[in-house]
Amino acid sequence: MMKSDIVYIRELEVETIIGIFDWERERRQIVSIDLDLGFDIRAAAESDDIAAALDYKAISHRVRDFVAAAEFQLVEALAEAVAGIILAEFPVPWLRLRLGKPGAVTGSRDTGVIIERRKPDA
Repeated sequence: MMKSDIVYIRELEVETIIGIFDWERERRQIVSIDLDLGFDIRAAAESDDIAAALDYKAISHRVRDFVAAAEFQLVEALAEAVAGIILAEFPVPWLRLRLGKPGAVTGSRDTGVIIERRKPDA
């Protein structure tokens, strides 16, 4: 199996409702998302044509819109939902997603999950 190139998005910050405590359900909090997206960039590199590239702007807008409207309790559930959307809607065979919730643990700058998912046929 050939290794894929990676297109990445770092520190995409979105305000959302996330958490299990009453105060978390009433106040929007920032989550931070990093994405590593498997995508063969050779066609875009050879042609220098935007049409052959992965539209990371469209991905970031889709993720931002979804997360901003979401109201999950767990970062695990939100991460799975975001990964599912990207794999279903964009030509990405696999991804690695880090979803952090800054301030979730006292004394820690960030806490969250990192997941790796792939399309069933990839």
